[in-house]
Order: sequence, then C-alpha cells, then structure tokens
Amino acid sequence: MMSWQDLNFAQKQRLAYIDFKLLFIGHVTRSEVVNYFGQGLSSASRDITLYKELCPQNMEYDSRDKRYYQTPEFTPLVEHDAKKTLAKLANHISDGLDAIGDIDFPVEAPSQLNIPDIFIVARLVQATVNKKAVSVIYTSLSSGSGAREIIPHSIVDNGLRWHVRAFDRKSSSFRDFVITRISKVTLIDAEVNRGEDKLDDHQWMRMMPLRLVPHPENIKHPTAIELDYSMNDGMLELNVRAAMAGYLLRRWNVDCTANASLQGSEYQLWLKNRQTLYGAENLAIAPGYEPDNENK
Repeated sequence: MMSWQDLNFAQKQRLAYIDFKLLFIGHVTRSEVVNYFGQGLSSASRDITLYKELCPQNMEYDSRDKRYYQTPEFTPLVEHDAKKTLAKLANHISDGLDAIGDIDFPVEAPSQLNIPDIFIVARLVQATVNKKAVSVIYTSLSSGSGAREIIPHSIVDNGLRWHVRAFDRKSSSFRDFVITRISKVTLIDAEVNRGEDKLDDHQWMRMMPLRLVPHPENIKHPTAIELDYSMNDGMLELNVRAAMAGYLLRRWNVDCTANASLQGSEYQLWLKNRQTLYGAENLAIAPGYEPDNENK
C-alpha cells in the first residue's frame, strides 16, 4: 500500500486539496478536483481512490448529490497549522495544498496600516543571508533623516509593524529599525567586523521565560482567559527573546506591575515572574513596568 511519503509533489497537492475541502467545507466532488487542477475525470477518480486508501475512514459517498462527505471519524491526512491556515484564509493566499481561491472563506483580518516596500525588504534580506553591511537612509522620530551603516541579522514582525534587527555602526549597538522608515538600501561589499554578528547581540540571543496568568483583579471568570490562551494549570509559559519581550507585553496588554495594580478591562493578563525582565531592552513600552521597584 502506498504511503504519503511515496507520493510525488503533484499527488500531494491534489490529495491535500481533497483533505482541505473535507476539513473546512465538509464535502468534496470529483468535478471540483477536475476543475481546480485542470485534469481529466479518470485522473481525479484515481486521486480520490488513493485518498480513500490512505484514509478509508475519512469520507463517504452520497450517490444522490454525487459528493464525498466528511465522516464523524475524520482525521486530517495533512497537518493544517491553525496560525498559518487562518493567515492564508484571511489574506486569500494559497500554497497549492489547499482550496483557497476556490472558495470564498468567511475569515477576515485587520487592515495592515504600514506595508514595507518589497524592494527595501529584499535588499535587507540579501544583506542578512549574505552577512553584509548596508548603507541606509533612515528617518527617526528624534533626529529626522540621515545615512547609517547597519549590519542586519533578522527581519521581525512585532505584531504592529515590521522592523529589522541590526548592528548600528553609528551608535555601536544593536537596535531595531522600522522598515517603513528606511527609504534607501545599498549593499556594502565589506566584511562584518568583530562584535557586529548576530551571536554578539546578547539581547537577541538571551531567552526569557515569561509566566502569564489571568489578571487577579480585572478578571471575574479566569477560566475564559485560560481557554483564550490554552493555559495549563492556569498559566501560559513562554520563552521569548529579551529583545522582543517588550513588544509582546505591550501587544497583549500584560500588566507588568509587581502587585497587578493596573485597572481596566484591557488588562486581562498579569506577568507573574516580572523579575525575569531584569536587563531587557524596550521595557518602557511594557505596561506598568518600573525597574526602580524591582527590589522593593
């Protein structure tokens, strides 16, 4: 009997399509496979037969409307990652292993207010992959526009906007540069110096354990929050880069005060182990965090 590993890529695409339709629509027809892949009926029949061999319990045929329906015993043949699938559905992006574009799915995402220039991103990715420095024109809120030499090592989505993590030769430190504020990128054909590599970015390499719990003062029914974040024993444990901790805490409005003292319905989470933040950057944006209270 043939297994998933024995299939070529084209076969995997077609079987993944059938699997996707059964999972998200609840049914699939032979003609849908024909129309989506532009193949003949006999070829589509072979694909459906092969799917039934691999997953005999997943679908049953209804001769009245000529559809294959999902059964109560259905188990996906393909792993459909929830985060990636929702992002694809919301943005109508298909990777060839789904039915996106074939069906108008009722999934929406908030509008993206700031979209980076793809050519700026491409140059930054080139520099990152090839470990090159770049000269950029960067406009900051404090000093306006000016030229800088940076050595980028990572492109980051912080939840609100995209930035590049890079060594800044002007300040001799690792910093975050908002990509939409970069207006020009020129690759510099020179070696990266000692101390400018990603491994030298201690805030990036340092992993911080965060323990998030339902806010003890603002939440009346903590079980709802435990379900929201798939908590175990009333706690969500994360390991995040020190350079990213502030962004995460701000995005999710995590109360970082010592005694969970921030009031308001927007503060649904509390950081139980706030001492873990000691020495991290970007904590000015972490709700309620005051380093002077660390040892009180």
